[in-house]
Amino acid sequence: MNDTNLPKILLVDDSELIHRLLRVRLQNERFNLHSATSSVDGLLIANSIKPDVILLDIDMPKMDGFEFITRLKSDPETQEISVVFVSSANDPGTRVRGLDLGAVDFIAKPFDIVELKARLRAALKTQNLIRMLAQKAQIDGLSGLWNRSYFNKRLDSEFEGAGRYKTPLSLVLGDIDCFKSTNDRYGHLFGDMVIEGFSNILSGGRLCDIACRWGGEEFAIILPQTTIFQALDVTERFRTQLANVVWPEHPGLVITASFGVCDIENSELPPNPTNLFLSAEKAMYRAKEAGKNRVESFLKIVDATK
Repeated sequence: MNDTNLPKILLVDDSELIHRLLRVRLQNERFNLHSATSSVDGLLIANSIKPDVILLDIDMPKMDGFEFITRLKSDPETQEISVVFVSSANDPGTRVRGLDLGAVDFIAKPFDIVELKARLRAALKTQNLIRMLAQKAQIDGLSGLWNRSYFNKRLDSEFEGAGRYKTPLSLVLGDIDCFKSTNDRYGHLFGDMVIEGFSNILSGGRLCDIACRWGGEEFAIILPQTTIFQALDVTERFRTQLANVVWPEHPGLVITASFGVCDIENSELPPNPTNLFLSAEKAMYRAKEAGKNRVESFLKIVDATK
């Protein structure tokens, strides 16, 4: 089958016979089968397509299955992928070593195709559970956005990618203005509604943007492949949308936020993820000091009164 919504299985094995056999025997199963005949190609494909499960041989030239899984699990981008060893090396020591390195199962060659299908289905269920738990641990409960832990990892990853491929990267920090006094005057339940409303605005941006709740009333949005000028336009839309929200519980109340924008080319400090954050934070504080309800960067100010 070739449906992009189906689970992806990657077979890494240097035997063309195994590839032909599984292509025929698994063609009617509800997942897409991808193939690699070497460990090097397998790692490249794994990084590209992020398969749900990898069926991995052990005895392969240049890089065996043990080195493959070690590299796979050391990469944050691929470390959560489930690996099932499929090998003729089936002694207890080999099985234990494979499981200790992070495999979820071990199937001996020659294998029974019915058993292989059953174990694949079990591995897919395990992978779905792992992803659900991992995602839940990285979601902020109130806002529904990514939390600070995820933000830190994702900013590091996006910064590395931007440096490697020479692409732009921008960061936005936003803080709801006078939030403490809003909580004190209108109550924490309404304050929670403001957090949720602002979060809905931030999550309704471009599909490529990564909106996170940094903490309290402060939010961070990572904008991959986005120049600072494009980021300023995106952020100004966020600011305007929040300022125009009508709150049914308190008609006439205007809630605003102040924003700081920075990119890797316009940081006040030497470029790295921490300094990118500090530069955006400093720009946000400048927006607060300049009167709130503003977007500020190291390039220009967008005034809410204009």
